[in-house]
Amino acid sequence: MNSVGSECVELKRGYDLCFNRWFAEKFLKGDRSPDPCSELFKQYQQCVKKAIKEKEIPIEGLEFMGPKRENPYGSSSSS
Repeated sequence: MNSVGSECVELKRGYDLCFNRWFAEKFLKGDRSPDPCSELFKQYQQCVKKAIKEKEIPIEGLEFMGPKRENPYGSSSSS
């Protein structure tokens, strides 16, 4: 899948390749060392944020997405 911004596609591919390699070759084999791809992810994330802003894509309600964020809609389930 391509990225939201064409200028971000190569960053996404680089991150995906790095993460998939780490996940398959390390994590799934029991190596719990930190993900070595976090810097690539940060670069890709910044590119996506810029593309979203430039394309004026509305992102209201998505603030809860991402690490250490709470879902504003709660986590209760109905029976």
